[in-house]
Amino acid sequence: MKDMIVYGIKNCNTVKKALVWLQENKMDFEFHDYKKSGITDEKIESWQKKVSWESLINKRGTTWRKLTIEQQNKVTNPEASKALMKEYTSLIKRPIIEVGDALIIGFNEEEYRDKLLS
Repeated sequence: MKDMIVYGIKNCNTVKKALVWLQENKMDFEFHDYKKSGITDEKIESWQKKVSWESLINKRGTTWRKLTIEQQNKVTNPEASKALMKEYTSLIKRPIIEVGDALIIGFNEEEYRDKLLS
């Protein structure tokens, strides 16, 4: 298995489910809590090269809903989304798993089986 880094927030229920699944399937991974350790411009930019910037922002969460309409409306491109994700790390979808050159966003057991156990 290639090196795996799981990005998320430790107390997020979705991240907890993903970590349990990875542990139950004896997967080796490093965990990066971007609430505690932050996230770099370079990391966000590397993700934006692999997936759309829209797919990295959690628009269903409390953090998004607490933003003003003006703040939400400014998120129209990769640069604006990066700035907001750096300021409000809870806006970043979770977990984000880097494995090799691939990214897996969120927790979907079937996708994990297909991409991580094959």
